[in-house]
Amino acid sequence: MVLELPTSSPRPTALRSRGVRTLRELPPRRPQQPAPPDAVVRWDRIDVDRYEVRVPEGVVGYIDVVGAVFVVLAGARSDRAVEVLQTLDFDAAVRAISPARA
Repeated sequence: MVLELPTSSPRPTALRSRGVRTLRELPPRRPQQPAPPDAVVRWDRIDVDRYEVRVPEGVVGYIDVVGAVFVVLAGARSDRAVEVLQTLDFDAAVRAISPARA
């Protein structure tokens, strides 16, 4: 009995190189600067990949950093927060869970 390895097709390699090129085009993720001191909406980094977004009344949501994407979760408790948006822009993520008056 002779076992032969299947020949690899060029397609997986082409897909892989296209995926690598796309990943290089994504913006790098560095920790966000703290909110300005006079801002109504504030955020604090509470974990390596999570920000807590607050207003004077309390917590309004969380922003998780997943690769190059900001995943926005609305809700005061992280275990019950609901995903409302995925974006590449941190300011858009904050606006998505900010009260309308802020």
